[in-house]
Amino acid sequence: MSESAVSQFVDQFSCPVCLDPLKEPVTIPCGHSYCMSCITDCWGQKEQGPPYRCPQCRESFSQRPLLKKNTLIAEMMETLQKTSLQTAAVECDVCTTEKNRAVKSCLQCLASFCQTHLQLHYESPAFMKHKLVKASRNIQENICLSHGRLLEIYCQDDHQCICNLCMFDNHNGHRLVSLESEWTNQKKELKEAKLACQKLIQERERGQQELSEAVKSFKSSALETMEDVEKVFTELICSLEKKRSEIKEQIRAQEKTEIDRAEELHKHLDQELTELRKRQAEIEKLLNTDDQIQCLKSCQSVCVLPSFEDVPSFTQHTHLSFKDISISAFKEVLGDVCQQQTARISREVSNVHVSETPEPETPNGFLQYFCQLQLDPNTAHKDLILSEENRKAAHSIEVQQYPDHPERFDGYWNFLCREGLYGRCYWEVECSGKEWAVAVCYKGIGRKGNSDDCRLGFNKISWRLGYYQQNFSFIHDKAQVLIPAASRIGVYLDHRAGTLSFYSVSDTMTLLHRVQTTFTEPLYPAFGVGTGSSVRIIEQRRIF
Repeated sequence: MSESAVSQFVDQFSCPVCLDPLKEPVTIPCGHSYCMSCITDCWGQKEQGPPYRCPQCRESFSQRPLLKKNTLIAEMMETLQKTSLQTAAVECDVCTTEKNRAVKSCLQCLASFCQTHLQLHYESPAFMKHKLVKASRNIQENICLSHGRLLEIYCQDDHQCICNLCMFDNHNGHRLVSLESEWTNQKKELKEAKLACQKLIQERERGQQELSEAVKSFKSSALETMEDVEKVFTELICSLEKKRSEIKEQIRAQEKTEIDRAEELHKHLDQELTELRKRQAEIEKLLNTDDQIQCLKSCQSVCVLPSFEDVPSFTQHTHLSFKDISISAFKEVLGDVCQQQTARISREVSNVHVSETPEPETPNGFLQYFCQLQLDPNTAHKDLILSEENRKAAHSIEVQQYPDHPERFDGYWNFLCREGLYGRCYWEVECSGKEWAVAVCYKGIGRKGNSDDCRLGFNKISWRLGYYQQNFSFIHDKAQVLIPAASRIGVYLDHRAGTLSFYSVSDTMTLLHRVQTTFTEPLYPAFGVGTGSSVRIIEQRRIF
């Protein structure tokens, strides 16, 4: 087996803790192997207690596993060690017939010696000062190529091993130390790097374990939520079917009641018709008789008609048709609620992540959180006119005939969107003029009057950006911060993280102002529009 192959096998059987070849190898229940002393020390630390974890895969064990030597791996390690020694053996340069294994190499002689031929270096004063090292095939690498002298000095400025003559040629004035001193320092750094590497490995192994657990929990929550969705929608469908049956049954019952009533009325009218036709026949008979005396006797009783109630009108009655029942209105209301709630659920679903994700940096990154806003006409001041399917608002010189509503602003030229926002949301607004505001606020902001409680940015529950007194600024709780002007504003909200960011939108995203706080309620997008100004909510753009 080649030396590289042996080295590869040795690397495969290294302890994940000390990174050296396994010594007294033990295999724990998850299948990973360690040095007996390494895993014992690892589990013996004060902070390590039940459950005991594998340092590599982080699998946990409620009880500390019993450690037994893995004889198979131990035999393999012994075989690899012997093979490594045989493969790495260096032959003696002095032996002529049968080459013995060299035990030392001399840096002055540039040769390797077996135990027999090495005696001269121990016995002869001429060789005793020679530097002996572990037998190596690469002994020539310890010699300076320029001067043929032993490399004994390390230049810290050039990070280079040099000989005594090099220090006068090219390294004069540099920081020079002995190879032994530099190697001692480097070994310390290597040990520190090894510990740091082990710590990083453990952190990432722990991160992998936590990520696996998070993914498992993520999948479990997704399954549970889908089951809840199935249950809720099944119950909703059943409820709708029940209501459908109840309404149909009510229509059938009302139909039967009214048909029975109509039949009674029909029978009553038949009786009245019979009596009236009989009276009409008597009148005809009297008109055709020549017996005037008999006619006069009967005329008075015949001329007095029976007393009947007025016949109801069946053509002008406003409740004669079930078609007048506004079933379509029920459909529209239900559809509107479904659309709003499914949009809310969709936004919440898109904000569920296995781990915390940073704030986007590119336009496409923001667009994945784009939410379609719907203005609430019931909040708009009567001096504001809405258009483009309630996506645009402008100041109007004519008062709009909006109905009175408790949520309508009547002091400031403001309006809100319909739905409060949670999670991560992004929207864009195109603004024009010199008197407008793009803001967010809690639902409880004041609506009536001209106090600061109703004024966007002038209280603790609203945050606004826009033009105010000819300055482009951000205002919250009356505190004003001047910022660069912009006309197309992107707003990014991370409700859980308490982040509210305003951007100038063009080909790139330029941060104008960012708020870091704690939001305790849903936030409602809000807008203010003054004289000669308008705001328009942008429809969702395509992600490229």
